[in-house]
Amino acid sequence: MPPAVLRIETAAQVDLAKACLTTAFASDPFTRWVFSDPGQFLGLFGHALRHMGGLGGAQGTGFVAEGGKGAALWLKPGTGPDMEALGAALADLAMPGDAPEVFGQMAAHHPQDPHWYLPFVGVDPAAQGSGVGSALLAASLALVDADGMPAYLESTNPRNVPLYERFGFRVTAEIQAGSSPPMHAMWRPAR
Repeated sequence: MPPAVLRIETAAQVDLAKACLTTAFASDPFTRWVFSDPGQFLGLFGHALRHMGGLGGAQGTGFVAEGGKGAALWLKPGTGPDMEALGAALADLAMPGDAPEVFGQMAAHHPQDPHWYLPFVGVDPAAQGSGVGSALLAASLALVDADGMPAYLESTNPRNVPLYERFGFRVTAEIQAGSSPPMHAMWRPAR
């Protein structure tokens, strides 16, 4: 049975979500293309969670599965990643040469209409395939649906596209340049 899903409200839950997402993204094709050096990944990925995913912020839109088996970070309509702070935090990261083109494509495909944005959702590899990802999406999409808004995400791992499709997301574009792994822009209409 999948674990309970809780809204992130405490510092301990923030730490649990950070640890889980770092573990989950340690083998993510796109994330590790950007953070190809393991030391840089471990040292800097937390900045991506904070500045791109709002982890530790006061939005109240993060979720963690009981026991830290999974986490999801959402940004409300009208809010977005703090790209200036993220850029400053990652200034010394040696990114692949194709990264600026990929990030430009991401910006070009990001919807302009108000929507909920899911920059990060992940499951501890030891718990993958046990329903944790589905539980996280069901709980967090209930919040999105209660708000009557659409949702958007970029799937950085093609294996996850079918899961998102089961929850009503549809691929709107493939984002890829040069040596980068493909990423899928996905939109879910309001319900």
